[in-house]
Amino acid sequence: MAFSALPLPLSTPSPSTQTSIANPPEHLSSSALPLPKLKTPTIRSRLSKLCQEGQPLLARQLFDTLPRPTTVLWNTIIIGFICNNMPNEALLFYAQMKASSPHIKSDSYTYSSTLKACADTRNFKMGKALHCHVLRCLPNPSRIVCNSLLNMYSACYTDFDYSGYDLVRRVFDTMRKRNVVAWNTLVSWYVKTERYAEAVKQFTMMMRMRITPSAVSFVNVFPALSAMGDYKNANVLYGMLLRLGDEYVKDLFAVSSATFMYGELGCLDYARKIFDHCLERNTEIWNTMIGAYVQNNLPIEAISLFFQAVKSEQAILDEVTFLSALTACSQLQQLELAGQLHAFIIKHLRVMPVILQNATIVMYSRCNSVEMSFKIFHKMPERDVVSWNTMVSAFVQNGLDDEALMLVSEMQKQQFMIDSVTVTALLSASSNLRNLDIGKQTHAYLIRHGIQFEGMESYLIDMYAKSGSVRIAERIFKTEYTHDRDQATWNSMIAGYTQNGLTEEAFVVFRQMLEQNLIPNAVTLASILPACNPVGNIDMGKQLHAFSIRQYLDQNVFVGTALIDVYSKCGAITNAENVFTGTHEKNSVTYTTMILGYGQHGMGESSLFVSLNAEIWHCT
Repeated sequence: MAFSALPLPLSTPSPSTQTSIANPPEHLSSSALPLPKLKTPTIRSRLSKLCQEGQPLLARQLFDTLPRPTTVLWNTIIIGFICNNMPNEALLFYAQMKASSPHIKSDSYTYSSTLKACADTRNFKMGKALHCHVLRCLPNPSRIVCNSLLNMYSACYTDFDYSGYDLVRRVFDTMRKRNVVAWNTLVSWYVKTERYAEAVKQFTMMMRMRITPSAVSFVNVFPALSAMGDYKNANVLYGMLLRLGDEYVKDLFAVSSATFMYGELGCLDYARKIFDHCLERNTEIWNTMIGAYVQNNLPIEAISLFFQAVKSEQAILDEVTFLSALTACSQLQQLELAGQLHAFIIKHLRVMPVILQNATIVMYSRCNSVEMSFKIFHKMPERDVVSWNTMVSAFVQNGLDDEALMLVSEMQKQQFMIDSVTVTALLSASSNLRNLDIGKQTHAYLIRHGIQFEGMESYLIDMYAKSGSVRIAERIFKTEYTHDRDQATWNSMIAGYTQNGLTEEAFVVFRQMLEQNLIPNAVTLASILPACNPVGNIDMGKQLHAFSIRQYLDQNVFVGTALIDVYSKCGAITNAENVFTGTHEKNSVTYTTMILGYGQHGMGESSLFVSLNAEIWHCT
């Protein structure tokens, strides 16, 4: 924060005052005069200047030479420490003030500044103590003190349970007069605690109270609208910002926040229009727009904008810029581009931070170059737990499950703690290897260390089912309350039954899922369709096919492949052929399934034709 952002208790001395001290009348001899006693404004301005020059400790030394410093001078040093990012020193200095000078009375500037230090250090205990001081010493605290209390509680209170007694709201309600700063803090507080509807409600209430919002008001409320997916009110509030004039429209924080909001809402055209109309873009605005493209799976647009940023004289590329570019390249899965981007980042940064090296490992892994991923991992001078997890996951995703298990063993030898990400990779590797022993050991580790993560049950069910222990998978599935099961858990159990030939049980779970008003997705259909094969249930296959068409899932490559397999094995090769022809996106499994279907029905020429097509399209 700039030094001028905090209120100073006194203005700087006038030039006439300085002249009278520095230049005594000529008729008086300098030797006859005693050294002039410095007045408080002069001392304060000297202390302020030292703090502004980044020398608060030197200012403190000068302060310590003063016999009886006033409240104004104590405040000056406290503010100086805060503005030089030394909030702990500010709190210690305030404590010294109360201990060594009990006759000195704290004023509004003392409390507001010290509360700012509490907010910066997240010192909730000290902040509450200061609040008590304020209540005892200031019967009618000024607006600046109340705003500082709001800021302190909103900064510190998120780590505590606010559901029963919201101190931020309590302080706000006791304020007699609230300005836009107080309303902004309240809205920001509700956004920070993920009470988005309440944040929008308070912003609306502020408008009804005829308080003109500042640019910060919009910066605070836009994330609430994006989190709620409230496209309509997003347009209304952004339109309001436009009507308030250039000061708001050109505010870089407002531009960045609006771009982020529309990006989160999936309105990339609006986000890009705001970006294009901003002539003076800072790094954050470039990063927000590139990140919006990445988040919405538009890697080509993200990379294109990244190269525009590289050529722009305004843009200063930072770690976030490169992280978005690496993620976009991972989505594109183009090895040549990955190599070029990697080389550019090395040239630009010389030393890559760990977070970018981790992202580079992911990028090469997604580009099917796990060797390059491991090369980067092996050469890393420092690795964090994310580095290890990233490399383990890269091995699993590329079918190198044994290597993943060995790397986890090495990870433990290096004293890195196994977390939920490691466990996820271990369970996937165990499933792929059908290794029940490793799976059970991992499950036991989860229980011993109390590790819980989203989707844990589905990973365990999948591992046990693929390892042939479908009844253990069944017990895990049934221990969960029905309403607590997510779609991934239902899908894993259906797939587990199908893979183990328990088709009736698979259909029972599928019907239970429908009874819970859960709409099957592509994974559900790809899991249940193979259950039609052993019993030759072509009618059920047709019903599922019709459902996939209604839900626009028939073009999914996994659903299409499963439908081809069902129709082929149930004797309806013409239906299989129609599905194959109508599926726009095909992979090697799709072609193989169709070729096998033709072979099973003695249609060798058709099988050969499809095989040749597969070679032409590089799908074999």
